[in-house]
Amino acid sequence: MSVYPEEMDRRPAPPVAARPGPLPARAETAVPLWNIANVLTMMRIGLVPLFVFALFAGGGHQTGWRITATVLFGLAAVTDRFDGQLARKYGLITDFGKLADPIADKALIGAALIGLSLLSELPWWMTVVICVREIGVTLLRLAVARHGVIPAGRGGKLKTLVQSLAIGVLLLPLSGGFQTAGMALMWIALILTAATGLDYLGQAARLWSAGSGRSSGA
Repeated sequence: MSVYPEEMDRRPAPPVAARPGPLPARAETAVPLWNIANVLTMMRIGLVPLFVFALFAGGGHQTGWRITATVLFGLAAVTDRFDGQLARKYGLITDFGKLADPIADKALIGAALIGLSLLSELPWWMTVVICVREIGVTLLRLAVARHGVIPAGRGGKLKTLVQSLAIGVLLLPLSGGFQTAGMALMWIALILTAATGLDYLGQAARLWSAGSGRSSGA
């Protein structure tokens, strides 16, 4: 049977091999919220009430409980170093971690300072100055959160380290030269606290200004 041209035109066209082309871009893998770094941060927050209990147990001056409080404080302080290292090494940095990590530090340091002052082992004015600065920086972070996150810088980490060392020495049931060394470290921590507080204030002002400029230009 002959095939007319019209019938030939109605035949389905043979499949055409797909031409190789660029592959679609792979979507970036989102960092899970509950990663090991953030879990360590939350563990540090969870250790705070245990530390406070141990610090005031037995009237706050029993050797065994004071050593226990020092160990708990030291354990919580060590996790601060590890969670940051893990977050940077394995790409686990999240906005939650940037905010929760300094809050965990402030909760631990604040509880220790207030506890030592209540036990008359640290002047209240020192505790007030440091706590006001820490609360102020936290409020600054929250105020500019919609414009960006202010991460903890090297100065802030050094300040936290010196504060932790000073508190660790003062927590130990020791006197004499150890108390003097603890107070000397606390003075250094106080200076770093004030200096880094001014730095965070400047960062917050720049973020706020940049964010406001973007909003007005939108």
